[in-house]
Amino acid sequence: MKAVVYERTGDPSVLELVDRPVPEPGAGEVLIRMAVSGVNPTDWKSRRAFAPDGWQIPGQDGAGVIEAVGEGVDRELIGERVWIWEAAWQRPWGTSAEYTLVPVRQAVPLGDASFEVGASLGIPFLTAHRCLTAGEFMPDALRAGALTDHTVLVQGGAGAVGNAAIQLARWADATVIATVSSAEKAQLAAAAGASYVINYREEDVVEEVHKIAPDGVHTIVEVSPARNAAADAQVLRNGGAVCVYADDGGTDVTIPIRPLYVVNARWQFVLVYTEPKAAKAQGVIDVAAAANQGWVRVGADAGLPLHRYPLAETAAAHQAVEDSAVGKVLISTSDA
Repeated sequence: MKAVVYERTGDPSVLELVDRPVPEPGAGEVLIRMAVSGVNPTDWKSRRAFAPDGWQIPGQDGAGVIEAVGEGVDRELIGERVWIWEAAWQRPWGTSAEYTLVPVRQAVPLGDASFEVGASLGIPFLTAHRCLTAGEFMPDALRAGALTDHTVLVQGGAGAVGNAAIQLARWADATVIATVSSAEKAQLAAAAGASYVINYREEDVVEEVHKIAPDGVHTIVEVSPARNAAADAQVLRNGGAVCVYADDGGTDVTIPIRPLYVVNARWQFVLVYTEPKAAKAQGVIDVAAAANQGWVRVGADAGLPLHRYPLAETAAAHQAVEDSAVGKVLISTSDA
């Protein structure tokens, strides 16, 4: 099989396309013939920061077909179309290959959704799910109607997680306010389903949010806490939460204490890989339900332009994500 591997840290040039034997699934594992691999910022950040123990195939997310099963796994799963989450977390078998191995619980039935949708779920949608369920006012699980009468502010509505948060929140019937930096990104956030879009370069975010939600918002999905902390503190309702999943714009944040403790605010930091197991398990269930019900879309019409690369150009795909490509970067791994 063809696989992309790296054996040392570095820029995308350390990624190599190699031939490897197709692996055999062990107990509790499934072998998946990959169709599409999704690329996330954590893929290139891990490649630059953490030396592998021997070799590493990158790629946490993807979609494909179960080809074989290991001991203890129902053989009727063979032929099932699935999406994958956390394939390469503390394991060498990522999704940037023609085949990969994952524990069976990390291969989720895809239903009628496309492989492109499946490869776009994983990290972005599970991150968004955690951000939408970690607050005082927020439910532990998402479903249609779960966020009725809730208002969510998505700071950075044109990013992959921002797009996922908008789609999941609208599925759950929330009012969604998204912030963006340009007219083009405003169109993307609107296409994703945002109820209101604020261009923070041209409008006062605090003023505009208060026009929409005079009592404040229930939860903020935050991509840039260093830049937005002061504004976030002014638009939270009593018991509201700021859910931080990235450090765009700076690694240190200063928050105003008095206005936050007056409203019993919560600052919740979110990393899917290490979030509580029960919350992650619920996220997988809910994201799968949203996708199977047809509420998850990809492509420009869904506010998430797709950038496709063949497996041999995985280095270019990684570079595109490092360069902050707007939309979702996907790698075609086979014709599954």
